[in-house]
Amino acid sequence: MNIHYRKAAMCLDQGGVIAYPTEAVWGLGCDPWDVHAVARLLELKQRDPAKGLIVIAGTLQQVEPWLANLSAAQQATLKASWPGPRTWLVPDVRIAPPWVRGEHASIALRVSDHPVVQGVCAAFGGPMVSTSANPAGKAPARNALEVRRYFGAALDTIVPGETGGLDRPTEIRDLLTGEIARHG
Repeated sequence: MNIHYRKAAMCLDQGGVIAYPTEAVWGLGCDPWDVHAVARLLELKQRDPAKGLIVIAGTLQQVEPWLANLSAAQQATLKASWPGPRTWLVPDVRIAPPWVRGEHASIALRVSDHPVVQGVCAAFGGPMVSTSANPAGKAPARNALEVRRYFGAALDTIVPGETGGLDRPTEIRDLLTGEIARHG
């Protein structure tokens, strides 16, 4: 396994905040179950906790607990777009911690096909928080240099790699209504 993925996983295990490339922009990540890590990430980003955060995974199995109560048709919809660059708002079945879900009754989930995300999640053994690597109100970082300019030494590690080449962050769509919450 890639040494950078193992280092990132160790950081996540220890409550750290990491930066890594995603499909379109660089992301900030942490362990979604660690309230202190999420609070630190939100502080670095200057993000309102009520907005909630995306949980990103490298495999479908890593998000299966959130899919258990969905209909077969809803599960088929998700599986048809994953792994890939689509984030879905899925009804939360009291699994997501409130510090990740924010003020919402749903959880934002994505199973990524990006090799760095897949590698980090495999090394970590589960999903992680994913939010764009930028302070609130600033443009998302498109490379590691921009991440360093925004956050300097405040991050625990920066996982090397390239973005997946998309021009815009991933689409976010509501599973129940089909409405687009963010265009990709």
